[in-house]
Parts: sequence; C-alpha cells; structure tokens
Amino acid sequence: MNEVPMRGAKSGEKVWLASYPPSVPAEIPPLSYKSLAALFESCCVEYLPRVAFSSMGREMTYRELEAETRKVGAWLQAQGLVKGDRVAVMMPNVLQNPVVTYGILRAGFVVVNVNPLYTPRELEHQLKDSGAKAIFVLENFAHTVQQVAAEVGLRHIVVTSMGDMLGMKGHVVNLVVRKVKKLVPVWSIPSAVALKKVLSQGAHQSLKPVEIESDDVAFLQYTGGTTGVSKGATLTHRNLIANKMQISMWLDAAFENRSRPEVLNFVCALPLYHIFALTVNSLMGIAMGGHNILIANPRDIPAFVKELQKHKVHVFPGLNTLFNALMNNADFGKVDFSSLILALGGGMAVQRPVAERWQALTGTAITEGYGLSETSPVATANRFDSQEFTGMIGLPLPSTDISIRDEEGNALPIGEVGEICIRGPQVMAGYWQRPDETAKVMTEDGFFRSGDMGYMDERGYSKIVDRKKDMILVSGFNVYPNEVEEVAAMHPGVLESAAVGVPDPHSGEVVKLFVVKKDPDLTEEALREHCAVNLTGYKRPRLIEFRSELPKTNVGKILRRELRG
Repeated sequence: MNEVPMRGAKSGEKVWLASYPPSVPAEIPPLSYKSLAALFESCCVEYLPRVAFSSMGREMTYRELEAETRKVGAWLQAQGLVKGDRVAVMMPNVLQNPVVTYGILRAGFVVVNVNPLYTPRELEHQLKDSGAKAIFVLENFAHTVQQVAAEVGLRHIVVTSMGDMLGMKGHVVNLVVRKVKKLVPVWSIPSAVALKKVLSQGAHQSLKPVEIESDDVAFLQYTGGTTGVSKGATLTHRNLIANKMQISMWLDAAFENRSRPEVLNFVCALPLYHIFALTVNSLMGIAMGGHNILIANPRDIPAFVKELQKHKVHVFPGLNTLFNALMNNADFGKVDFSSLILALGGGMAVQRPVAERWQALTGTAITEGYGLSETSPVATANRFDSQEFTGMIGLPLPSTDISIRDEEGNALPIGEVGEICIRGPQVMAGYWQRPDETAKVMTEDGFFRSGDMGYMDERGYSKIVDRKKDMILVSGFNVYPNEVEEVAAMHPGVLESAAVGVPDPHSGEVVKLFVVKKDPDLTEEALREHCAVNLTGYKRPRLIEFRSELPKTNVGKILRRELRG
C-alpha cells in the first residue's frame, strides 16, 4: 500500500517513490558505457541483421548503419578536424540524418543540431556561436547556408539530396523533389562536397579510435534565451546515456502486464534535430535494437497515415498538434493500432479532448512526459503501465529530483505553486560559453530552474500551471518574445513592439505582435514579409495588432502580461 506523505512534506522529499511501478528502482546503476560512440558500436554488433531505420520504403540495417557512419567519421578525421570540434547537421528525418550524426560522434566530434527551416539570420547566429567547422545539409536548404557561408568560418560544407540513400528509387525521388515539386531553391557553393563523395572517400580511410570520456560534450542543443539570443545547451555523453537508461527503466513497466515484442517499432515523426526525438527515438531505438520509421514530412498527413498502415507500431512519440492532425484524417481510423504499446506526449501540454479521442480510436492512452533541451530531455513521466490520461506531467524518473521552489529558492510544501526545479544526471553541463546565463538557471545545490510554474501533489505527481518566463510555446518549440521583438525593431517603420503568446486550438499557442508605428504608412503585410525573411515559420507572428502605445512600468519596461489579458 502506498504511503501518504506527512502533511507539510516538502516537494523535494522524494514522496514520488511510493508511486513508482514495482519494477522500477529509485536510482539508475552506474553508466553502462562511457560514450555514445561506444554504446552505438556495441548495439550495431549486437543487432547486425535488424533494421535500424527505414525511410520511404528503404530499410537500413544496423550492419549498414555501422558501415556508413564509419565512412562519415573517417572522412571528417581525414579533413584535419580534432576531438571536440563542432559539426552541424541541418536536415529533416531522412536516412542521412542518423548516418551523419553517429558518424560525427564516433569520430570524437560534437553534433550541433540545426533546424533546416532556419532563416539565414538564425543560422548565422548558431554557426558563429557554436564555432562549427563543418556542416552537413540537405540540398533543399543549401541556399540558406550559401547566404552565410562566408560569414561563419565553415571549413567544410557537405550537401546531400533527398534520395541519396534510397538506392535506385533515389533517382526518381530526387527528380520529383527537384523538378516536379520544385523543393530545391537554386544554390551555388563552389567548395561544397557531395555526401556521396564523402562516403566514397571515407570507405578508403580509417576511423581512428578516439578516447571519449563521459563528461565530454556530445551535442550542442540550441534553445531560446531570456535575452532572445539562442543558447547551446551543452549535453555530455553522460547526460544522454543517463537519460537513455532512465527512460529504459521506466519503459520496463509497460511490459509488466504484456509481452515485449522482439523488435520495437518506433514512429519517428518528430524532427531528429529536436531533443525529444533525438533521445526517445534515435538513441532509445538504437539502444534497444529497435526500428525507427522515419517520417520526412509529417505535415503531409495523408502520406503519413499511409505509412502507418504499413507497419505494426509499438512506440509513438508525438505532440498534441500531431495527434490531433492525424485524427482529423479520414483514413486514420483504418490504421491497425492493436500492437501499440505506448503513445508518448511531450513538447507541449496534451489537451484532454485530444487524449480521450486518441484513446477511443487507438485503444491506447497518451502518456505525458516533461523535459527540456537542458535535461536531455526527459525529467518526469507518467507511468507507462497505466492506461489513464492524468493531465499531469508525471513522476520524476529514477535518479531525478524535482523541487518546487519560491523566488528565494526555498522548497515549497506539497500542493503549493512555485518554479519546477530539476536535478539529475541528465541535467546539462551548462550553456555553451555562457557562464552568465548558466548561473541564472542553476542553483547552488545543483538544480536547474525550468522557468515553468507548477506544483506537486501528495503522490509525487507534478502539474504545470503557468510559465515564469514570457516564453511562448508553439507546437512544442520555444519562441522567446525578445527575439521576435528584435526582428520587428529591425523594420524602419516600427517604433516599438511586444510579442506575447495567445491560445490556439491547433498549436497550443501562437505569436501575437503588438506594434506602435514609427511610419504611419506601415502595413501588416509589409511587417509580415519582414518577419518571414528573419524568422522561421513557428516564430512568425500569426496576429499583428497596431496600437498608439504599449502598457509600461514606471521605469518604462513593457508589460507583456497586460497585453496577454
């Protein structure tokens, strides 16, 4: 019988352990591997003949994955890069993504994940800040790289095409992408190297062993900042391996009352440059010898549903917006979900009506988890052996402490609202070369201040009720008002502006921009065009409202809270 904590218990007193599944221990054991490279290589040996990733009907086994990543790593080393150098990856969910990512890691370098839809301004900041020496980019986005290449000090630019790893079918895919759908804007980078050439040369080069320690940096995962400047969350090999172990132990509970398939099939529709898919799909999938079904364009819902009809799906990570969009497709009801074990909701709050409809259609509840780029990402999750949608973010994972704290950093009693603070082996080493920003979010006793406001109940389950920061959450992506406002300020017709998040039934929130004109002739259309050049899609204001003045404090600070209403 679960013990009920004493009245007045503090949120950090591990009351959640009484709510754990019986099979899950309070702590993870010592790390099983020192590096992601060692973990990857071990799994490739263990699961050689299995399919690791599939895309557009093409399957790649662990044997092939090992060989292709070896070529990428060997080629990079042959270019003179040294351990710890940063290499950017700018591509969607195509087979080249995991091949390049794990090739970089095996060679001892650091992966810098880049959203392929970034504008030149956003890309330039990230490449300069990370100091990336090389970039691998899908040709659809090479025109963006072309515009900043001279400014950012890239030594190597490797370009790949959508069909490069699809065999004979790839020629047809490339033709359709380039000529029929016209999805490849004109680009010209004289120094660029084709990925096919990299693989050809890498096949004749050797991948030299690199001594990688668990505290070495593995990924720079960029996330917004309170100043509007994107910062790199420095994630070590220890961070990612620990989070993989935490999720694996939590996943074991899902099989207490049902058999575990020999091979788990994961749907990978969330972008691999996002920390959620990177850890829960790619890393977890490989560590368990699973098969990740890559969805290159999840916005094409009809094609996505057709792909789902071809597979027995076991694990389905997604966002509220994705689950909702799928269920609004007429053919979704024809998908056989009898094998579905786990639908994982993250990135943004799952709405109860969406969760209830999903369970009715698939027979499986959406299980919510919570985390951030800074926590690799998973910090809490609901029990995987439960078929109940709770509306809570769940319990802290093994070896994770959650403390609800007030403004002074004091732990609050159960039930009181404060800032959710997280401590555990998955918490980042800090922000890349930003000790000032790191100091703002880390407490003296090692907790990361999430910026989310919530409370913990007597069972140890937490719930988010608000955000301390002004950050806007659009379909699971962070949008920081200052960045939108800075872009607006670049327009000569804008005197001042303020960006806030407003509720949206599809994406949770959208950006609304309030503007005071400097030029009375400034139009909404002109401002939208300006934002489109400088901000990627989800950051662009959906709503623009012109005002004669904005509400301010006595010292002149704009009051966004009043604008939110």
